[in-house]
Formats: sequence, C-alpha cells, structure tokens
Amino acid sequence: MSVFPKISLRLEVENYLKAGFMNKEILCALGKQEAERRFETLLHNLSHPPSFTTVRVNTHLASVQHVKNLLFDELQKQFNGLSFPILQHPDLQDVLLIPVIGPRKNIKQQPCEVIVGAQCGNAVLRGAHVYVPGIVSASKFMKGGDHVSVYSDIKGKCKKGAKEFDGTKIFLGNGISELSRKEIFSGLPELKGVGVRMTEPVYLSPSFDNVLPNYLFLQNLPSAVVSHVLDPQPGEKVLDLCAAPGGKTTHIAALMCDQGEVIALDKISKKVEKIKQNALLLGLNSIRAFCFDGTKALKLDMVKDTDGEPPFLPESFDRILLDAPCSGMGQRPNMACTWTLKEVMSYQPLQRKLFTVAVELLKPGGVLVYSTCTVTLAENEEQVAWALETFPGLQLQRQDPQVGGEGMLGAGLSPEQLKRLQRFDPSAMRSLDRDIGSLRDASIEDLVWLANKDCIGFFIAKFVKCKSAQ
Repeated sequence: MSVFPKISLRLEVENYLKAGFMNKEILCALGKQEAERRFETLLHNLSHPPSFTTVRVNTHLASVQHVKNLLFDELQKQFNGLSFPILQHPDLQDVLLIPVIGPRKNIKQQPCEVIVGAQCGNAVLRGAHVYVPGIVSASKFMKGGDHVSVYSDIKGKCKKGAKEFDGTKIFLGNGISELSRKEIFSGLPELKGVGVRMTEPVYLSPSFDNVLPNYLFLQNLPSAVVSHVLDPQPGEKVLDLCAAPGGKTTHIAALMCDQGEVIALDKISKKVEKIKQNALLLGLNSIRAFCFDGTKALKLDMVKDTDGEPPFLPESFDRILLDAPCSGMGQRPNMACTWTLKEVMSYQPLQRKLFTVAVELLKPGGVLVYSTCTVTLAENEEQVAWALETFPGLQLQRQDPQVGGEGMLGAGLSPEQLKRLQRFDPSAMRSLDRDIGSLRDASIEDLVWLANKDCIGFFIAKFVKCKSAQ
C-alpha cells in the first residue's frame, strides 16, 4: 500500500518516462489500460523503499553461515529481542536478505520537529539514523534527549536553520535528539555524527552503521547479481570501468578468491579513496584503484604498456564491468527528482563513449557486462540495440543467475534477445504492507520471490566479444 505520494518529477520528465513505458510495442502487447496501470505503479513504488534490506557477505574473510549467526545476534540487540528472519538467497549464496517492516501507521507524531534533506530522508527509510549534516531545521527549543518527529523536505524548500517549516514534508518516524538545536547549528564543521537516533521509524529496517564492517557490504540486490553475471575467475585481469564506491569491485575480487588483478577506475579522487578504503577493510589485495576518466582509458599509441596503469592497450582485459553513470531513475526510495529532461537524457551519449572504450579494451572471447540503476528505455534496451548494430563482433549472452525479469519492449529487440536481459522493474508488483505476522506466515520461497520483485529499478546486459568488434 502507498503511504507516501508518488515520486515528484518535472512534467517533462514524467512525460518522457511515460512515453517509454507506453511505447507502441508495449501498447500492442498489454493494451493502454494495463500499460497506464503499470506506469502509475512505478511512480508510486519509486517513492517507497524495497521490501528487503540486502547485504553481501565478504566470503574472502568468513563463511556465510558464520556471518549470518553474527548478524542474527546483532539484530536481536537492535530490536530488543524481536526475531527478524535472515534469509540466504538461493541463487546468490553470498547474499543475505532481511525483510523491512512497514509502513507502520500508528506512530504518534511529536510536537518537536526535525526537518531533514531528501537524501537524508531516503537513508532513514532504509534504516539509517539522522546524521547532523542532513538536518535542515529543528524546533526552536529542541534539546538533547528530546523525543522528536522527523520529516523529509522532499522539495528542498526549507531554509537551513529554520525554527519551523510549513511546506511539503513527509513524516519518517520518531527518534531521540542527540544534540540541542543550538549545537546542531553552531557552525562547527566537525559535527558529523548522529543528530537523531531513530526509535520509531515508519519503515523498520536494520541500521548497518558500523555493523560487522569487515564481513558485510550493504548492497541492493541487483547490484549483487551483476558481479555473479560477470562470473570473474581466479587469475584473470578484470576492469571495473566506473567503479565508485567499490561495492561491485570488492565483490568481483572476492569471487576471484582475491587471485588475479581487478582494476578500478573513477574520475573523482574522493571516490577512488573510498574504493581503496573498502578494499582494505574487506582484506582484498588484488584491487588497484586509479583516479582516471573511463572515456580516456584506451591507450591510442601502441607503445608498450607501463606498470599496468591507465590508459591501457587494446584487448588488455578478460572481463569488463561497465556499471555506467546513469539518470538513477530506479533508485528507491526517491520521493522527488528535480532533474530537467536535458539532464536525464544527457547520459546516453556518455554511456556509448564508455561502452566503445570497453569493447576496445576487451580481449577476444572476453565478457562485457553493462548495467544501470535506471528504468529508462534509452539507457537500457536501446543501448543494447545500438551496441549489437555498432559492434557486429559482440554477441548477447544468456545470464546466470537470472533473478530479474526480461527486457522491456520498445527498442526493436527480438523476444529471444529480451530474454537474455535482466530488468528489475519496480512496476512489476504493487507495494504491500508487511508486519511480523505476515512474515512468519510466509514461506521462504514466497519471501525470496518478493525480494527479487520488489527492489530498486536496475538493468543488466551481458556480451561476449567473438572477434575484433569493429
């Protein structure tokens, strides 16, 4: 059931999305009424969190069962003995699923209010506490230890430091303030810790703030699927072309048993440092991260490669992951997106530049996996159609594991080609209320099915390079 309004988009962006989800091929297959229903379901589900929190176990350092036992004890502490089921995904053996409870509708709102930015609000809905940098406003007399209600300023209209806010705000739950209003807005840059500790969130989800950091990596389900589809093998040379923050990079290294070489590129230095920190934390030594623009990663002169640093010679890698920069229109929860149509449409050319570089860098017989966390046709199925036409030496491959649905109609791909894609589509099912009782009554198979269906919007395509793909 929808407890929040549907995602707020600029009209031009909503119309663009609608045109993709109601293209001629879809209308012919589903009919106008069903296509419209699915599009409205998409808009509503995007503003709500997925049904499960997903964590990936760092199998390089510990067994899944050992970490599952540790996590069970941790959740017992967090929820005062309330028993949460922790499921091991049957098709992704290193992935654990924890159900999200909610929406909880009988939470009494407090007179003392804290307003947070939209990004902070999204994190709260997925189990995070409120950190000081995310706080935009607090009631005039708020002190440390006060019981407060937390709201998200989804349209970004609240002024920093305001004492009250009457604009559009979405209730996220209640918590206890760790600091006074005066301390929060003192202007001290070192104030970065927890500002409000959530005690009654609308969606009850585990907090993973510093929980088993060497053993667990918080990751959306489709993001964990990607590395399994890539299927890296020990001893190979693998490139993660757009790697930050390093979740897939570290997953690739773990699947390779930390044997071989995993090169990670990102053009923002702070993000590269984060990749290095994650590799160190997870005990992975096969990762080399560089601050480098992926569109320039191909070495144009044929002089011998030096020290394995970018740019690289053609046909240097056994496998390449291109988790491309994208419009992010599949992220959940997301109650408002202020992007213009020009911004949303700007990613397709960039993705094609990166894809072209990836094809050149891939060895004959090598595997290229392309993925995005968006739902637009232009950044997903249309890119596959373009790639197959542009590079005759590329072949679209079946994926294993196949957890998501098949590709979306509208890009002129054949039914067989669509079956070789994975699209995780938030419009695939209506959002459901979940409580402890319904979880206890459900079978493991039903819960895994729900986790596979009710997740973020995501897309995966897998190619093999059969010969020089010119």
